[in-house]
Amino acid sequence: MTQHDREAHDRQAVGQRFDPSKMQHARAQSWAALHGIRERMRPGISEDEAKAEAANVFRDLGMERLWHPPYIRIGPNTTKTYRQPSQPDIRLGENDIYFIDLGLVFDGHEGDVGDTFVVGHAPERQACAQAARDLFQEVAAKWGSEGLTGHNLYNYAQERAEAMGWRFNHAIKGHRISDFPHSVHKGGDLGDFEESPSSGLWVLEIQIAHPTEPFGAFYEDLLTNPAH
Repeated sequence: MTQHDREAHDRQAVGQRFDPSKMQHARAQSWAALHGIRERMRPGISEDEAKAEAANVFRDLGMERLWHPPYIRIGPNTTKTYRQPSQPDIRLGENDIYFIDLGLVFDGHEGDVGDTFVVGHAPERQACAQAARDLFQEVAAKWGSEGLTGHNLYNYAQERAEAMGWRFNHAIKGHRISDFPHSVHKGGDLGDFEESPSSGLWVLEIQIAHPTEPFGAFYEDLLTNPAH
């Protein structure tokens, strides 16, 4: 095995406890948590209040722990990455957009999901939220059919986002998850991975924004073959 092959193998390594079925369970439970939070979002709620509601959802679902804090971004904060602090004192408007990004652990395995939603009547914001989902599906299908490298997947995502009329956030590049903690495997960013990512290990993250208005959308899920 060459040095290049060893490095690629190491970046897709898993722990001794890893179980693909448990990864899918963590994924399903994480989506259930996300939609549980969505049901509690209402005009006037703040990001901090939404996170307090989220803690109740997590407890009810039997979450073991967080592997990253929940990110709930409202209005202009939907253009920010997880590394950027939210603008304070933002509350969900009557016709507004928000996204939820969760990193949860169930049965020793990591889930990582995200989606964007709109309340009230906000057609441009609704179009942005749907565009993030559509772009995710298009890029995931490209991976499934052609086995592109992580690097090329993100080049493709950028090209498609711009063709669709949205700004693509280059700072969001996807990453590894696994049995907890995935950090010991040092998978790095999907967008920097020069091999085709294996099924059930890599999270594809898509973040876009309106070219001139202060709102954006986020979607992420596990890249997994239909057989999984």
